[in-house]
Amino acid sequence: MTRKSPASENLFQAPEALKPLAERMRPASLDEMVGQRRLLAPGSALRRAVASGRVHSMILWGPPGCGKTTLALLLARYAEAEFVAISAVLSGLPQVREVLAAAEARFNQGQRTVLFVDEVHRFNKAQQDAFLPHIERGSILFVGATTENPSFELNSALLSRCRVHVLEAVSADDIVQALRRALDDGERGLGGQGIVVDEARLREIAGAADGDVRRALTLLEIAAELAADEGGEVTEATLVQVLADRTRRFDKGGEQFYDQISALHKSVRSSNPDGALYWFARMLDGGCDPGYLARRITRMAVEDIGLADPRALQMAIEAWEAYDRLGSPEGDLALAQVVLYLASTAKSNAGYVAFKAAQADVRETGTQDVPLHLRNAPTKLMKQLGYGTGYQYDHDAPEGIALDQTAFPDAMGEREYYQPVERGLEIKLKEKLDRLRAARRQARAGRS
Repeated sequence: MTRKSPASENLFQAPEALKPLAERMRPASLDEMVGQRRLLAPGSALRRAVASGRVHSMILWGPPGCGKTTLALLLARYAEAEFVAISAVLSGLPQVREVLAAAEARFNQGQRTVLFVDEVHRFNKAQQDAFLPHIERGSILFVGATTENPSFELNSALLSRCRVHVLEAVSADDIVQALRRALDDGERGLGGQGIVVDEARLREIAGAADGDVRRALTLLEIAAELAADEGGEVTEATLVQVLADRTRRFDKGGEQFYDQISALHKSVRSSNPDGALYWFARMLDGGCDPGYLARRITRMAVEDIGLADPRALQMAIEAWEAYDRLGSPEGDLALAQVVLYLASTAKSNAGYVAFKAAQADVRETGTQDVPLHLRNAPTKLMKQLGYGTGYQYDHDAPEGIALDQTAFPDAMGEREYYQPVERGLEIKLKEKLDRLRAARRQARAGRS
Protein backbone atom coordinates (compact mmCIF):
# COMPACT_ATOMS: atom_id res chain seq x y z
CA MET A 1 0.00 0.00 0.00
CA THR A 2 1.41 3.41 -0.96
CA ARG A 3 1.87 6.25 1.49
CA LYS A 4 -1.13 8.53 2.00
CA SER A 5 -0.67 12.20 1.27
CA PRO A 6 -1.33 14.72 4.07
CA ALA A 7 -4.45 15.93 2.27
CA SER A 8 -5.84 12.41 1.94
CA GLU A 9 -4.87 11.75 5.56
CA ASN A 10 -6.96 14.71 6.69
CA LEU A 11 -9.93 13.73 4.57
CA PHE A 12 -10.04 10.21 5.92
CA GLN A 13 -9.10 11.00 9.55
CA ALA A 14 -10.87 14.27 10.39
CA PRO A 15 -12.80 14.23 13.73
CA GLU A 16 -14.97 11.18 13.15
CA ALA A 17 -17.57 11.97 15.79
CA LEU A 18 -18.57 15.11 13.89
CA LYS A 19 -19.09 13.34 10.58
CA PRO A 20 -22.31 11.65 9.43
CA LEU A 21 -22.19 7.88 9.12
CA ALA A 22 -22.00 8.03 5.31
CA GLU A 23 -18.81 10.08 5.52
CA ARG A 24 -17.26 7.99 8.31
CA MET A 25 -17.86 4.82 6.30
CA ARG A 26 -16.41 6.20 3.08
CA PRO A 27 -14.15 3.42 1.70
CA ALA A 28 -10.49 3.86 2.58
CA SER A 29 -9.30 1.37 -0.05
CA LEU A 30 -10.44 -0.12 -3.34
CA ASP A 31 -11.32 -3.36 -1.55
CA GLU A 32 -13.91 -1.52 0.58
CA MET A 33 -15.80 -0.10 -2.41
CA VAL A 34 -19.12 -1.73 -3.23
CA GLY A 35 -20.64 -1.90 -6.69
CA GLN A 36 -18.86 -0.89 -9.92
CA ARG A 37 -17.76 -4.48 -10.57
CA ARG A 38 -17.35 -3.85 -14.28
CA LEU A 39 -15.16 -0.80 -13.77
CA LEU A 40 -13.16 -1.89 -10.72
CA ALA A 41 -13.04 -5.66 -11.05
CA PRO A 42 -9.71 -7.27 -10.08
CA GLY A 43 -7.35 -6.94 -13.02
CA SER A 44 -9.42 -4.23 -14.77
CA ALA A 45 -7.51 -1.41 -16.43
CA LEU A 46 -8.83 1.32 -14.11
CA ARG A 47 -8.24 -0.67 -10.93
CA ARG A 48 -4.66 -1.44 -11.96
CA ALA A 49 -4.09 2.22 -12.82
CA VAL A 50 -5.48 3.50 -9.52
CA ALA A 51 -3.70 0.89 -7.40
CA SER A 52 -0.36 1.62 -9.06
CA GLY A 53 -0.75 5.40 -8.85
CA ARG A 54 -0.35 5.74 -12.62
CA VAL A 55 -3.58 7.60 -13.24
CA HIS A 56 -4.96 9.83 -15.96
CA SER A 57 -7.38 12.74 -16.10
CA MET A 58 -10.92 11.47 -16.25
CA ILE A 59 -14.63 12.21 -16.16
CA LEU A 60 -16.71 10.08 -13.80
CA TRP A 61 -20.29 9.91 -15.03
CA GLY A 62 -22.92 8.28 -12.86
CA PRO A 63 -25.95 8.77 -10.59
CA PRO A 64 -25.73 10.22 -7.07
CA GLY A 65 -24.16 8.02 -4.41
CA CYS A 66 -22.46 5.58 -6.78
CA GLY A 67 -18.89 6.34 -5.61
CA LYS A 68 -17.58 9.18 -7.80
CA THR A 69 -16.13 11.24 -4.94
CA THR A 70 -14.79 8.16 -3.18
CA LEU A 71 -13.00 6.99 -6.31
CA ALA A 72 -11.39 10.40 -6.72
CA LEU A 73 -10.22 10.36 -3.09
CA LEU A 74 -8.75 6.89 -3.50
CA LEU A 75 -7.06 7.93 -6.71
CA ALA A 76 -5.27 10.72 -4.83
CA ARG A 77 -4.43 8.45 -1.93
CA TYR A 78 -2.88 5.69 -4.04
CA ALA A 79 -1.02 8.24 -6.19
CA GLU A 80 0.34 10.05 -3.07
CA ALA A 81 -1.10 13.26 -4.50
CA GLU A 82 -2.67 16.31 -2.92
CA PHE A 83 -6.46 16.10 -3.14
CA VAL A 84 -8.28 19.37 -3.86
CA ALA A 85 -12.05 19.45 -4.33
CA ILE A 86 -14.17 22.24 -5.76
CA SER A 87 -17.82 22.39 -6.72
CA ALA A 88 -18.96 23.91 -9.99
CA VAL A 89 -22.10 25.03 -8.15
CA LEU A 90 -20.16 27.11 -5.61
CA SER A 91 -16.97 28.12 -7.46
CA GLY A 92 -16.44 30.78 -10.11
CA LEU A 93 -13.53 31.42 -12.46
CA PRO A 94 -11.50 33.44 -9.89
CA GLN A 95 -11.62 30.54 -7.42
CA VAL A 96 -10.70 28.09 -10.19
CA ARG A 97 -7.65 30.19 -11.10
CA GLU A 98 -6.53 30.27 -7.47
CA VAL A 99 -6.76 26.50 -7.19
CA LEU A 100 -4.90 26.02 -10.47
CA ALA A 101 -2.15 28.43 -9.41
CA ALA A 102 -1.64 26.51 -6.17
CA ALA A 103 -1.53 23.23 -8.09
CA GLU A 104 1.06 24.71 -10.46
CA ALA A 105 3.22 25.71 -7.49
CA ARG A 106 3.00 22.19 -6.03
CA PHE A 107 3.82 20.73 -9.43
CA ASN A 108 7.01 22.84 -9.64
CA GLN A 109 8.00 21.41 -6.25
CA GLY A 110 7.43 17.83 -7.40
CA GLN A 111 4.00 17.34 -5.77
CA ARG A 112 1.06 16.07 -7.82
CA THR A 113 -2.48 17.39 -7.39
CA VAL A 114 -5.72 15.54 -8.00
CA LEU A 115 -8.28 18.26 -8.72
CA PHE A 116 -11.78 16.92 -8.17
CA VAL A 117 -14.51 19.05 -9.76
CA ASP A 118 -17.96 18.05 -8.57
CA GLU A 119 -20.94 18.80 -10.84
CA VAL A 120 -18.47 19.74 -13.59
CA HIS A 121 -21.31 20.07 -16.10
CA ARG A 122 -22.37 23.25 -14.28
CA PHE A 123 -19.27 25.08 -15.52
CA ASN A 124 -19.67 27.05 -18.74
CA LYS A 125 -17.31 26.71 -21.72
CA ALA A 126 -14.89 29.42 -20.55
CA GLN A 127 -14.63 27.86 -17.11
CA GLN A 128 -14.07 24.39 -18.58
CA ASP A 129 -11.40 25.76 -20.93
CA ALA A 130 -9.43 27.10 -17.94
CA PHE A 131 -8.42 23.55 -17.02
CA LEU A 132 -7.08 22.57 -20.45
CA PRO A 133 -3.47 23.87 -20.33
CA HIS A 134 -2.98 22.47 -16.82
CA ILE A 135 -4.24 19.05 -17.87
CA GLU A 136 -1.91 19.11 -20.88
CA ARG A 137 1.14 20.10 -18.79
CA GLY A 138 0.29 17.50 -16.19
CA SER A 139 0.22 20.01 -13.33
CA ILE A 140 -3.16 18.56 -12.33
CA LEU A 141 -4.81 15.18 -12.58
CA PHE A 142 -8.29 16.34 -13.43
CA VAL A 143 -11.25 14.31 -12.16
CA GLY A 144 -14.65 15.70 -13.11
CA ALA A 145 -17.83 14.23 -11.64
CA THR A 146 -21.18 14.58 -13.36
CA THR A 147 -24.64 13.08 -13.26
CA GLU A 148 -25.34 14.34 -16.80
CA ASN A 149 -24.28 12.92 -20.15
CA PRO A 150 -20.79 14.38 -20.79
CA SER A 151 -21.29 14.38 -24.55
CA PHE A 152 -24.06 16.96 -24.09
CA GLU A 153 -22.76 18.95 -21.13
CA LEU A 154 -18.97 19.13 -21.55
CA ASN A 155 -17.10 20.79 -24.39
CA SER A 156 -15.18 18.64 -26.85
CA ALA A 157 -11.79 20.10 -25.88
CA LEU A 158 -12.14 18.92 -22.28
CA LEU A 159 -13.54 15.54 -23.32
CA SER A 160 -10.63 14.95 -25.69
CA ARG A 161 -8.18 15.29 -22.79
CA CYS A 162 -10.03 13.03 -20.36
CA ARG A 163 -11.12 9.43 -20.27
CA VAL A 164 -14.84 9.03 -19.53
CA HIS A 165 -15.70 6.29 -17.04
CA VAL A 166 -19.36 5.35 -16.62
CA LEU A 167 -20.43 4.38 -13.10
CA GLU A 168 -23.69 2.59 -12.42
CA ALA A 169 -26.26 2.82 -9.65
CA VAL A 170 -25.25 0.44 -6.88
CA SER A 171 -27.36 -2.71 -6.63
CA ALA A 172 -29.49 -3.45 -3.57
CA ASP A 173 -27.28 -6.46 -2.74
CA ASP A 174 -24.16 -4.31 -2.73
CA ILE A 175 -25.87 -1.63 -0.63
CA VAL A 176 -26.84 -4.29 1.93
CA GLN A 177 -23.17 -5.24 2.09
CA ALA A 178 -22.25 -1.62 2.85
CA LEU A 179 -24.95 -1.43 5.53
CA ARG A 180 -23.71 -4.61 7.22
CA ARG A 181 -20.19 -3.22 7.27
CA ALA A 182 -21.45 -0.05 8.94
CA LEU A 183 -23.30 -2.08 11.58
CA ASP A 184 -20.22 -4.23 12.31
CA ASP A 185 -17.54 -1.52 12.26
CA GLY A 186 -16.90 -0.45 15.83
CA GLU A 187 -14.39 2.27 14.91
CA ARG A 188 -16.13 4.20 12.12
CA GLY A 189 -19.60 2.70 12.12
CA LEU A 190 -22.32 1.60 14.52
CA GLY A 191 -20.59 -1.48 15.91
CA GLY A 192 -20.75 -1.82 19.68
CA GLN A 193 -23.87 0.37 19.97
CA GLY A 194 -26.23 -2.58 20.24
CA ILE A 195 -28.16 -1.69 17.07
CA VAL A 196 -30.02 -4.71 15.67
CA VAL A 197 -31.32 -4.74 12.10
CA ASP A 198 -32.51 -7.97 10.50
CA GLU A 199 -31.96 -8.90 6.86
CA ALA A 200 -35.46 -7.88 5.73
CA ARG A 201 -35.08 -4.40 7.20
CA LEU A 202 -31.64 -3.97 5.64
CA ARG A 203 -33.08 -4.85 2.26
CA GLU A 204 -35.94 -2.41 2.77
CA ILE A 205 -33.45 0.36 3.47
CA ALA A 206 -31.35 -0.67 0.45
CA GLY A 207 -34.41 -0.59 -1.79
CA ALA A 208 -35.45 2.83 -0.53
CA ALA A 209 -31.95 4.16 -1.25
CA ASP A 210 -32.55 3.59 -4.97
CA GLY A 211 -28.94 2.83 -5.91
CA ASP A 212 -27.41 5.51 -3.66
CA VAL A 213 -25.04 4.13 -0.99
CA ARG A 214 -24.73 7.50 0.76
CA ARG A 215 -28.48 7.76 1.05
CA ALA A 216 -28.72 4.20 2.42
CA LEU A 217 -26.18 4.93 5.15
CA THR A 218 -28.01 8.14 6.06
CA LEU A 219 -31.29 6.23 6.38
CA LEU A 220 -29.56 3.60 8.53
CA GLU A 221 -28.12 6.30 10.78
CA ILE A 222 -31.54 7.90 11.29
CA ALA A 223 -33.09 4.48 11.98
CA ALA A 224 -30.33 3.69 14.50
CA GLU A 225 -30.94 6.98 16.33
CA LEU A 226 -34.65 6.20 16.62
CA ALA A 227 -33.97 2.59 17.64
CA ALA A 228 -31.54 3.65 20.38
CA ASP A 229 -34.50 5.00 22.33
CA GLU A 230 -36.47 1.77 21.80
CA GLY A 231 -34.09 -0.97 22.89
CA GLY A 232 -31.74 -0.81 19.91
CA GLU A 233 -33.80 -2.85 17.43
CA VAL A 234 -34.80 -1.32 14.11
CA THR A 235 -38.37 -2.52 13.64
CA GLU A 236 -40.90 -2.11 10.88
CA ALA A 237 -42.46 0.74 12.83
CA THR A 238 -39.05 2.44 12.91
CA LEU A 239 -38.69 2.20 9.15
CA VAL A 240 -42.20 3.54 8.60
CA GLN A 241 -41.01 6.77 10.18
CA VAL A 242 -37.64 6.80 8.40
CA LEU A 243 -38.89 5.94 4.93
CA ALA A 244 -42.14 7.90 4.97
CA ASP A 245 -41.00 10.49 2.45
CA ARG A 246 -38.77 8.42 0.22
CA THR A 247 -38.45 9.47 -3.42
CA ARG A 248 -36.91 7.87 -6.48
CA ARG A 249 -34.12 9.32 -8.62
CA PHE A 250 -35.55 11.62 -11.29
CA ASP A 251 -34.13 14.73 -12.88
CA LYS A 252 -36.89 16.81 -14.45
CA GLY A 253 -34.51 18.47 -16.88
CA GLY A 254 -31.73 15.95 -17.32
CA GLU A 255 -30.97 12.76 -19.15
CA GLN A 256 -32.97 10.51 -16.83
CA PHE A 257 -36.07 12.51 -17.73
CA TYR A 258 -35.54 12.05 -21.47
CA ASP A 259 -34.54 8.40 -21.05
CA GLN A 260 -37.80 7.68 -19.25
CA ILE A 261 -40.07 9.51 -21.70
CA SER A 262 -38.25 7.64 -24.47
CA ALA A 263 -38.94 4.35 -22.67
CA LEU A 264 -42.63 5.25 -22.31
CA HIS A 265 -42.99 6.19 -25.98
CA LYS A 266 -41.16 3.10 -27.23
CA SER A 267 -43.17 0.80 -24.94
CA VAL A 268 -46.38 2.19 -26.46
CA ARG A 269 -44.94 1.77 -29.95
CA SER A 270 -44.00 -1.85 -29.13
CA SER A 271 -47.57 -2.63 -28.03
CA ASN A 272 -46.44 -3.38 -24.47
CA PRO A 273 -49.11 -1.88 -22.21
CA ASP A 274 -47.49 -3.19 -19.04
CA GLY A 275 -44.13 -1.62 -19.80
CA ALA A 276 -45.80 1.62 -20.89
CA LEU A 277 -47.81 1.80 -17.66
CA TYR A 278 -44.65 1.21 -15.60
CA TRP A 279 -42.77 4.11 -17.21
CA PHE A 280 -45.83 6.35 -16.97
CA ALA A 281 -46.06 5.58 -13.24
CA ARG A 282 -42.29 6.12 -12.82
CA MET A 283 -42.49 9.58 -14.35
CA LEU A 284 -45.47 10.60 -12.25
CA ASP A 285 -43.72 9.28 -9.15
CA GLY A 286 -40.65 11.35 -10.01
CA GLY A 287 -42.66 14.55 -10.16
CA CYS A 288 -43.10 14.91 -13.92
CA ASP A 289 -45.80 17.41 -14.92
CA PRO A 290 -48.87 15.36 -15.98
CA GLY A 291 -49.65 18.09 -18.50
CA TYR A 292 -46.35 17.33 -20.24
CA LEU A 293 -47.21 13.63 -20.25
CA ALA A 294 -50.65 14.40 -21.71
CA ARG A 295 -49.01 16.30 -24.57
CA ARG A 296 -46.56 13.47 -25.28
CA ILE A 297 -49.35 10.87 -25.12
CA THR A 298 -51.31 12.87 -27.70
CA ARG A 299 -48.23 12.95 -29.90
CA MET A 300 -47.99 9.14 -29.63
CA ALA A 301 -51.61 8.86 -30.78
CA VAL A 302 -50.81 10.91 -33.88
CA GLU A 303 -47.35 9.58 -34.65
CA ASP A 304 -47.55 5.87 -33.84
CA ILE A 305 -51.23 4.91 -33.96
CA GLY A 306 -52.34 7.32 -36.66
CA LEU A 307 -55.14 6.23 -38.97
CA ALA A 308 -54.88 2.59 -37.90
CA ASP A 309 -57.18 3.71 -35.07
CA PRO A 310 -58.44 7.31 -35.39
CA ARG A 311 -60.18 6.95 -32.01
CA ALA A 312 -56.76 7.09 -30.33
CA LEU A 313 -56.31 10.82 -30.98
CA GLN A 314 -59.80 11.59 -29.75
CA MET A 315 -59.22 9.53 -26.59
CA ALA A 316 -55.87 11.23 -25.92
CA ILE A 317 -57.42 14.69 -26.17
CA GLU A 318 -60.36 13.66 -23.99
CA ALA A 319 -57.99 12.24 -21.36
CA TRP A 320 -56.01 15.48 -21.45
CA GLU A 321 -59.21 17.47 -20.92
CA ALA A 322 -60.25 15.11 -18.13
CA TYR A 323 -56.94 15.71 -16.38
CA ASP A 324 -57.34 19.47 -16.76
CA ARG A 325 -60.76 19.22 -15.11
CA LEU A 326 -59.88 16.74 -12.35
CA GLY A 327 -56.22 17.39 -11.62
CA SER A 328 -54.09 14.88 -9.71
CA PRO A 329 -54.51 12.21 -8.55
CA GLU A 330 -57.94 11.54 -10.09
CA GLY A 331 -56.98 12.82 -13.53
CA ASP A 332 -53.84 10.66 -13.57
CA LEU A 333 -56.06 7.61 -14.10
CA ALA A 334 -57.53 9.09 -17.29
CA LEU A 335 -54.02 9.48 -18.70
CA ALA A 336 -53.04 5.99 -17.51
CA GLN A 337 -56.04 4.46 -19.28
CA VAL A 338 -55.24 6.13 -22.57
CA VAL A 339 -51.61 4.94 -22.26
CA LEU A 340 -52.95 1.39 -21.94
CA TYR A 341 -55.24 1.87 -24.94
CA LEU A 342 -52.52 3.35 -27.16
CA ALA A 343 -50.17 0.51 -26.30
CA SER A 344 -52.84 -2.11 -26.97
CA THR A 345 -54.41 -0.87 -30.20
CA ALA A 346 -53.26 -1.16 -33.83
CA LYS A 347 -50.23 0.92 -34.85
CA SER A 348 -49.33 2.78 -38.01
CA ASN A 349 -46.83 5.52 -38.77
CA ALA A 350 -47.93 5.70 -42.41
CA GLY A 351 -49.42 9.15 -41.92
CA TYR A 352 -46.24 10.37 -40.23
CA VAL A 353 -44.05 8.97 -43.03
CA ALA A 354 -46.34 10.41 -45.72
CA PHE A 355 -46.25 13.88 -44.14
CA LYS A 356 -42.43 13.83 -43.94
CA ALA A 357 -42.23 12.78 -47.60
CA ALA A 358 -44.56 15.61 -48.64
CA GLN A 359 -42.49 18.11 -46.64
CA ALA A 360 -39.32 16.87 -48.34
CA ASP A 361 -40.92 17.37 -51.77
CA VAL A 362 -41.97 20.90 -50.82
CA ARG A 363 -38.38 21.73 -49.83
CA GLU A 364 -36.86 20.14 -52.92
CA THR A 365 -39.27 21.34 -55.63
CA GLY A 366 -39.63 24.94 -54.46
CA THR A 367 -42.57 27.20 -55.27
CA GLN A 368 -44.61 25.37 -57.90
CA ASP A 369 -47.60 27.03 -59.58
CA VAL A 370 -51.04 25.73 -58.74
CA PRO A 371 -52.44 24.08 -61.91
CA LEU A 372 -55.06 26.24 -63.64
CA HIS A 373 -57.82 23.67 -63.27
CA LEU A 374 -57.43 23.78 -59.44
CA ARG A 375 -57.58 27.56 -59.16
CA ASN A 376 -60.69 29.49 -58.18
CA ALA A 377 -62.09 31.99 -60.72
CA PRO A 378 -64.26 34.44 -58.77
CA THR A 379 -63.75 37.29 -61.28
CA LYS A 380 -64.29 37.68 -65.02
CA LEU A 381 -60.60 38.46 -65.59
CA MET A 382 -59.52 35.29 -63.82
CA LYS A 383 -61.88 33.24 -65.96
CA GLN A 384 -60.44 34.89 -69.09
CA LEU A 385 -56.96 33.92 -67.89
CA GLY A 386 -58.00 30.28 -67.74
CA TYR A 387 -58.45 29.89 -63.99
CA GLY A 388 -60.56 26.81 -63.30
CA THR A 389 -60.47 25.64 -66.93
CA GLY A 390 -60.72 21.86 -67.22
CA TYR A 391 -61.75 21.30 -63.62
CA GLN A 392 -63.99 18.25 -63.19
CA TYR A 393 -66.51 18.43 -60.34
CA ASP A 394 -65.99 15.05 -58.69
CA HIS A 395 -69.58 14.69 -57.48
CA ASP A 396 -70.70 14.68 -61.12
CA ALA A 397 -68.23 11.95 -62.10
CA PRO A 398 -68.96 8.20 -61.99
CA GLU A 399 -68.51 6.88 -58.40
CA GLY A 400 -67.88 10.51 -57.30
CA ILE A 401 -64.21 10.65 -58.39
CA ALA A 402 -62.71 12.30 -61.48
CA LEU A 403 -60.02 9.69 -62.06
CA ASP A 404 -57.94 11.47 -64.70
CA GLN A 405 -57.65 14.76 -62.79
CA THR A 406 -54.30 15.50 -61.15
CA ALA A 407 -53.89 17.21 -57.78
CA PHE A 408 -50.20 18.12 -58.22
CA PRO A 409 -48.31 20.92 -59.99
CA ASP A 410 -47.75 20.05 -63.65
CA ALA A 411 -43.95 19.96 -63.26
CA MET A 412 -44.11 17.34 -60.50
CA GLY A 413 -46.50 14.74 -61.79
CA GLU A 414 -48.44 12.47 -59.44
CA ARG A 415 -46.97 11.38 -56.10
CA GLU A 416 -48.03 8.59 -53.74
CA TYR A 417 -46.90 9.54 -50.22
CA TYR A 418 -49.42 7.69 -48.11
CA GLN A 419 -48.95 3.92 -47.94
CA PRO A 420 -51.43 2.49 -45.41
CA VAL A 421 -50.35 -0.56 -43.44
CA GLU A 422 -52.40 -3.70 -43.14
CA ARG A 423 -53.38 -3.06 -39.54
CA GLY A 424 -56.52 -1.66 -37.94
CA LEU A 425 -58.69 0.69 -39.97
CA GLU A 426 -55.86 1.20 -42.47
CA ILE A 427 -56.59 -2.26 -43.86
CA LYS A 428 -59.83 -0.81 -45.33
CA LEU A 429 -58.10 2.43 -46.36
CA LYS A 430 -55.39 0.48 -48.14
CA GLU A 431 -57.90 -1.64 -50.07
CA LYS A 432 -59.75 1.49 -51.24
CA LEU A 433 -56.63 3.50 -52.12
CA ASP A 434 -55.02 0.59 -53.97
CA ARG A 435 -58.11 0.29 -56.19
CA LEU A 436 -58.39 4.05 -56.65
CA ARG A 437 -54.72 4.58 -57.48
CA ALA A 438 -54.74 1.75 -59.97
CA ALA A 439 -57.83 3.25 -61.64
CA ARG A 440 -56.18 6.69 -61.76
CA ARG A 441 -53.03 5.28 -63.34
CA GLN A 442 -55.17 3.51 -65.94
CA ALA A 443 -57.16 6.70 -66.64
CA ARG A 444 -54.01 8.78 -67.07
CA ALA A 445 -52.53 6.15 -69.36
CA GLY A 446 -55.70 6.19 -71.48
CA ARG A 447 -55.60 9.99 -71.68
CA SER A 448 -51.98 9.89 -72.81
